[in-house]
Amino acid sequence: MKYLFYIATIVFLSACNNNSDTYSIKGSAYGFEDGTQVFLYELNENNQPQVIDTMIVTNQTFEKKFAKVEATTLQMLKVGNSSNNIIFFVENENINAQIYADSLASSNVTGGRQNELYNEFTKTLKGFVAEKMTLNQGFQNAQAEQNQELMQSLRSQNLALAEKEKAYKRNFVVTNNNSLFSMMLLSELFRQKEFTAEEASEIIGNLTPQMATNPVVTQLTATIEAAKKAEIGGMAPNFEAPTPSGGMLSLKQTLGKYTIIDFWASWCKPCRMENPNVVRVYEKYHDKGLNIISVSLDREGQKDRWLQAIEHDNMNWYHVSNLQFWQDPIAQQYNIRSIPATFLLDAEGKIIDKNLRGQALEQRISQLLD
Repeated sequence: MKYLFYIATIVFLSACNNNSDTYSIKGSAYGFEDGTQVFLYELNENNQPQVIDTMIVTNQTFEKKFAKVEATTLQMLKVGNSSNNIIFFVENENINAQIYADSLASSNVTGGRQNELYNEFTKTLKGFVAEKMTLNQGFQNAQAEQNQELMQSLRSQNLALAEKEKAYKRNFVVTNNNSLFSMMLLSELFRQKEFTAEEASEIIGNLTPQMATNPVVTQLTATIEAAKKAEIGGMAPNFEAPTPSGGMLSLKQTLGKYTIIDFWASWCKPCRMENPNVVRVYEKYHDKGLNIISVSLDREGQKDRWLQAIEHDNMNWYHVSNLQFWQDPIAQQYNIRSIPATFLLDAEGKIIDKNLRGQALEQRISQLLD
């Protein structure tokens, strides 16, 4: 009877512990002196890391308890003056970190299924990187020996490895879709056009209610919807933004027979190289009904650079900018991930073509207005 009582007591205490309203972060900080601060970061509403707590290294260890969270979150550890962050996922499981002063890249965090998946992914990716380095070294040796046959073989192997890596990432997302990291990876792959809007929407549609309401997923959903609207055949989303003179100008106010929405920036070399071609097309066809509105992704505090570039490149058409760099709301509205980027609209504002540059731009406008 005593034995059964002890077993019952242990089970009861374990259950109480599992129902605790806290979880712990423990860490071993090898090679760090006593008193070194361990900063705990979390992403704010603008996806920028901010410090939410600190721990202190004592005898190469640190530890602290935290209140449980309602949803899985991404956090980061940064020890002392190190420049690297060690990312991990909080899902109300106790966290254990192993951090090495002489090899932050070898540091890792365990605890919970989310971190298990993330560690599995990063380990596999390191394997791909190692294979690429081996192939690249072999290619350099073959190049030095002018061994064309071996060079071609290594090129083929490199391409096959790249496809294998892409397939692994896609499969990881599909098979682990209720992981926060998988949703972050899906977001990145969607921006790289490795997933279509339809494929990404289907994955999101199969998420649990809790994961579906995670900010990462809601933001991705908004990005997908924006991408759908900014496709050929859709109506161009209207926008309004400040002009160089400080007034406000909307897309609807600039529509001509045909209108180009041109995403660019003064710091973008490919944009500046393309500008003379756009100027030539505009000067040739503006009187026939071609309008252009350029949306600059210049940074805050750099309005002068934006205005100087407009003048220097003779861009005598409509201009707007929120001076918010890649966080520009119009760029997000149109799912812009690289510049230059262009959208060609008809008189009603429907997107009839996109990303035309060089001779292709002039030929298309010529078909429409000549």
